[in-house]
Amino acid sequence: MVSRRLAEAGVPLWQQGWLRAARHCPSPNYGPRPRGVAVDLVVVHSISLPPGVFAGPQIEDFFLNRLDFDAHPYFDTLRGMQVSAHFLVRRDGELLQFVSVADRAWHAGRSVFDGRENCNDYSVGIELEGLEGGAFEPAQYRCLVGLLRALRQAMPLRAVVGHEHVAPGRKADPGPGFDWQGLRRMLRWSAQRFPCAG
Repeated sequence: MVSRRLAEAGVPLWQQGWLRAARHCPSPNYGPRPRGVAVDLVVVHSISLPPGVFAGPQIEDFFLNRLDFDAHPYFDTLRGMQVSAHFLVRRDGELLQFVSVADRAWHAGRSVFDGRENCNDYSVGIELEGLEGGAFEPAQYRCLVGLLRALRQAMPLRAVVGHEHVAPGRKADPGPGFDWQGLRRMLRWSAQRFPCAG
């Protein structure tokens, strides 16, 4: 993975909250984190625009506020929304970053984890290109493993959860097609870091 090669070469993985191994696509949809809040949570999402369609520019366009809402009937449901995530992992494992991890991306909405509301304040949002409830590609898991390891080096990462876990009843992604146990085995992290994995 690119992050590993950078580390082995002595190159810092991060620069002002931007991962060097990612393709940078700065989104205008972000804000400051509350002062003194530790970023210790990762929220995993899934997204495809329109649903079930992969590899197009629509997700990137959506996070950059340049989506043509008239291009597909589904897009009309998104009209006026301004959202973002810190990262997007494409089906082929390509990694894009939209917001510095030092900043607050707009990904979780109304949410709560372990009694703490407003997960956007203290989390990193990672979107996986995929259909809610569907399966994800091996390349995506490999990229996600490298990204989570890099995040753990940069912050006191306490837990990795799905959007469905912090907004139950409102969101259901990434859904049953996501292999939480396989991810944990690949990372070799304790089950405590995956409190909602089942």
